[in-house]
Amino acid sequence: MKKLLVSMMLLLSLLFFEAPAEAAGGDMIIINKSNNQLAYYKNNKLVKTFKVGTGRKASYTPEGTFKIVNKIKNRPYYSGNIPGGDPRNPLGDRWLGINARGTWGTTYAIHGNNNPKSIGGYVSAGCVRMYDNEVQWLYDQVKVNTPVVITSSNKSFNAIASANGYKVTGQAAVPVIAAPTSTVLKKGMRGPEVKQLQQALNNKGYSTMGIDGVFGPATEAALKKFQKAKKLKVDGVAGPATKKALGIK
Repeated sequence: MKKLLVSMMLLLSLLFFEAPAEAAGGDMIIINKSNNQLAYYKNNKLVKTFKVGTGRKASYTPEGTFKIVNKIKNRPYYSGNIPGGDPRNPLGDRWLGINARGTWGTTYAIHGNNNPKSIGGYVSAGCVRMYDNEVQWLYDQVKVNTPVVITSSNKSFNAIASANGYKVTGQAAVPVIAAPTSTVLKKGMRGPEVKQLQQALNNKGYSTMGIDGVFGPATEAALKKFQKAKKLKVDGVAGPATKKALGIK
């Protein structure tokens, strides 16, 4: 019975599967896991950036250059037997599947989510989550075969685009949602700035149990010990005062 239900849900989702259409040569998406931001480029110009949610562990959301290979409206959540369009569906109502790790857009995707509070965090099993209204907008812009670059970087989106061989001609007139600066580092964050924090703590004798760029419990514990020793606010958050004490700019 369960297999029959899953098969029926798969059939229903295919009814909403969009036929492939070639993406324009200057269109692309960049996802930076270091600050959990997604940038959409059209005609070689940065149009908008969005806050996203990515994998709970650094390895969960794959890095590399991929493509959007399918677009599905109201995709069912098969493992939970939740139909597409249901408010309980954690995939939202738009699915932009990417061909990561040898899959064909059925495992990894940019999609909506029924928990807005999760957007911006390291929360998923590998997919990239967006606010429902924002992924709806992106879905309408993006065509199948649009390149998707996923990385962890402290560079600007334009610099990432150039490093991956894309010619950037400027910024479109559409307002851009600015990416937040990493002034404050806290548990759950990851990237080069976290790695720099870990290195500084270890250099001062406070072990973070590795320098992997992931702000986990060990990094938080080391930071609190440092803050206590320096008579700083012991909150496990690397704000301006703590970073200054560590010699981090």
